Amino acid sequence: MHYPPKPPIPLTRIIAFLELPSIWVGKAAAWLVLPLTLALVYEVVSRYIFNRPTIWAYDMTYMFAGALFMLGTPYALHKGAHVRLDFVLASLKPRWQALMDLILYLIVYFPAVYLFLTVGYAFALKSWQQQESMPTSAWSPAIYPLKTIIPITLFLLLVQGVAEVLKAGWTVRSNVPYPQSGEV
Repeated sequence: MHYPPKPPIPLTRIIAFLELPSIWVGKAAAWLVLPLTLALVYEVVSRYIFNRPTIWAYDMTYMFAGALFMLGTPYALHKGAHVRLDFVLASLKPRWQALMDLILYLIVYFPAVYLFLTVGYAFALKSWQQQESMPTSAWSPAIYPLKTIIPITLFLLLVQGVAEVLKAGWTVRSNVPYPQSGEV
């Protein structure tokens, strides 16, 4: 019986190290569902049962949902859950799929993420310098912590992108898909 080649141990360690922040942050961010749900339930009960709406619940759910969405994107990339052109690439062999991934990461993904990272960092920095608050809210909570999540997320996407490029590179060389996490 012929078994497909396994990636070399140093490569698997490098990839695992690069993926660790995406995994940890993604799993930690998933817990934001609890305060998000509690704030929503509190608002609904307060508004419709006691006829006493809050001024803070909408803003909190907005911030929790935004943080959850942003911090979950690197984990989604790690899991292969982002929208892809799989319907186009499915007919290709693993080597050609990986080569297309490699080309698109290098030509589109990294330049775009780097651009968004530099702009997002400046955006968050300016918000911190101004101690910006949410202008559309009667409560007017500080918005700069949420805006700080933008460059953090983009940095994590950059790191996860490097791991994806390494996986694609190995697949191009070996013509065997890189094993899913937990299979290595």
